[in-house]
Amino acid sequence: MKIQKKVIVLIGLAFLLANVSFARQVKTDYDRATNFTQYKTYSWEKVQTADPLWVDRIKAAVNATLAAKGWTQVESGGDISIIAMEINRDHQILNTYYDDFGGGWRWRGFGGFGESTTTSDTYTIGTLVVDLFDAKTKNLVWRGVSSGMLSDKSHKNINNLNRGVQKMFQHFPPDARKTS
Repeated sequence: MKIQKKVIVLIGLAFLLANVSFARQVKTDYDRATNFTQYKTYSWEKVQTADPLWVDRIKAAVNATLAAKGWTQVESGGDISIIAMEINRDHQILNTYYDDFGGGWRWRGFGGFGESTTTSDTYTIGTLVVDLFDAKTKNLVWRGVSSGMLSDKSHKNINNLNRGVQKMFQHFPPDARKTS
């Protein structure tokens, strides 16, 4: 019985650690024909989010990252127009725990696997999409997408937002000569 409890605890602990270490996923893509050296300024077009508090947070994260890259924000008429969108969705996982592993020979044949209990956990995945458009042609030239598990603590979500945006713009501006 002690071994079964230890196994159940270890399975639960492994699952908990897997959720805690949920990595922020970042993907970027860009128009390979675009010469990003021609852009030095940007203007915000729109930030779409269900929570109005996040508009300024998203802008602040992107502004800080682009400023570190040498870009300058202007009120209007920038070389690049930025549109950002936040999307949240719930994700459900099922966890099944066994309280008796059974095994061995019993009267009437091979032993069973015992009883199982299945629980459901739901967590929210937050996704931020940042699009950069050439202001003159209105063509999309760069897209970054960052997604990860949201916390019920606002400060953790803000820290995750900042890290996600920094990671999103880590290799920005792209070198269009590379085809990788």
